[in-house]
Amino acid sequence: MRRVVVTGMGALTPVGNTLQDYWKGLVDGVSGACLITHFDTTKFKTKFACELKGFDPANFFERKESRKMDHFVQYAFVAAEEAIKDAGLDPEATDKDRSGVIWASGTGGIETLYEEIKSFVVGDGTPRFSPFFIPKMISDIAAGMISIKYGFRGPNFATVSACASSTNALIDAYYYILLGKADLFVAGGSEAAINPIGVGGFNSMQALSTNNEEYASASRPFDVTRDGFVIGEGAGALILEELEHARSRGAKIYAEIIGSGLTADAYHITAPHPDGMGAVNVMKKAILEAKLLPSDVDYINVHGTSTPLGDIAETKAILSLFGEHAYKLNISSTKSMTGHLLGAAGAIEAIATVMAVINGIVPPTINFRNPDPAIDQNLNLTLNKAQHRPVKVALSNTFGFGGHNASILIRKFEE
Repeated sequence: MRRVVVTGMGALTPVGNTLQDYWKGLVDGVSGACLITHFDTTKFKTKFACELKGFDPANFFERKESRKMDHFVQYAFVAAEEAIKDAGLDPEATDKDRSGVIWASGTGGIETLYEEIKSFVVGDGTPRFSPFFIPKMISDIAAGMISIKYGFRGPNFATVSACASSTNALIDAYYYILLGKADLFVAGGSEAAINPIGVGGFNSMQALSTNNEEYASASRPFDVTRDGFVIGEGAGALILEELEHARSRGAKIYAEIIGSGLTADAYHITAPHPDGMGAVNVMKKAILEAKLLPSDVDYINVHGTSTPLGDIAETKAILSLFGEHAYKLNISSTKSMTGHLLGAAGAIEAIATVMAVINGIVPPTINFRNPDPAIDQNLNLTLNKAQHRPVKVALSNTFGFGGHNASILIRKFEE
């Protein structure tokens, strides 16, 4: 049976612009929330987000090149390049026909779409669209451009399942390797939706926190005063590789992917099933696929968006599936620090989960002050400070509008 391992990672996040800075930000419990600088928020209900800090495209791209890319593609390139370098991968020495790219984004080039339509509407009706409009906007363009850059000719596509998108990308890459369709993938996701229509659209759904007075701590999963998620931006990339392929080139191995789950709530377009039925099923599928028991899991990086309904449903699901073992688990939501990166959330959270396995450190759920009586307070939600413990097996959960659920199971690598 083929085995799939993680050999490289790259991260561009609101709490750190490299893998190591990202991990340090998580362990230190840093909030990535700040007042929005990307546009004028005077008339918006929400005036804050988890933006990237100090990211300058000029440090990575020629001006002519960057103008052809939406920000979500720029972020993808930066994270993918770091992951490839981290993996010690020489693309020219790789079988390019058996190397692929699966890249996710929930909204794709939403900023490009906004700017192009705005320019048309305020004009005289003459269609003066950029020739790069469509290539910059479509969600699959990041996967295509990464493959072009490195010459990878294997499976190449985008996954879109709302906030589960990049976990979906990782699972698809995992399956293609298991099936023998490829030996190596660049997989992950990126998102750049902190703009007027991104923030305005989520505001109109009442999905975003509007706690402008306490914006730095507004992402507060499990806290009774939580009032919605904090939108974030960035990218995460992982190199997934067949074990013998990795060994043949002397690659370092971070961890092994041993199971996955994909389910649907089939319940509501935005609300989770109140009893967490889809979440129970998706975690169960990942554990069964790995031929493990729920009691084998040490840590769950939960979806934990800081929404009133979602956090309750997910903790109910954990209690339902894990029973008494639920009280022995560590549970944490790194969205309390990074905000919600939408389609890129699963990638950066899978990275956090791999790092927890490697380092024996569970990153915290920060900003917690007031217990919610609807959430069992005997659960170890890793509140406010990172906790050291051995982590052999860990789950990463992501759930999306439309009822999409994805879970990936990661294990400490053993020969």
